[in-house]
Amino acid sequence: GHTSGKKMADADLDAIRARRMAELQAQFGAQGQGQTKQADKQEEERKRHEDMKNSLLSQILEQDARARLNSIALVKPERAKAVEHLLIRMAQTGQIAGKVGEPQLVELLEKFSQQTQKKTTVKFERKRLDLGDSDEDF
Repeated sequence: GHTSGKKMADADLDAIRARRMAELQAQFGAQGQGQTKQADKQEEERKRHEDMKNSLLSQILEQDARARLNSIALVKPERAKAVEHLLIRMAQTGQIAGKVGEPQLVELLEKFSQQTQKKTTVKFERKRLDLGDSDEDF
């Protein structure tokens, strides 16, 4: 029986492969232990933060607005984050009464993008003024 011999060899190979994998994992596991504890803590902290933010947002936003914000987050994560912070701040300072629907969210996003554009132009203006000032000093 040639066939049984072949099967045995395959099984052995599988066993060897599995053992090798286990050894590798054990090695990496031992090395990473100290770091992962720290990382786990940070990860937990981040998750807690995320959960808190999400539950706050679900209190602030209507379903459709939440969906809109999520889809923005896929394309422009920074912008979505900034808007989330803004929403939470507004809610905490009592600027939002009731839930924010998608139309309101869109309005807010437009305001927000105008603001950020304004901010960048203001920065440029200020730089120019600073340069002007330093010339007079000489």
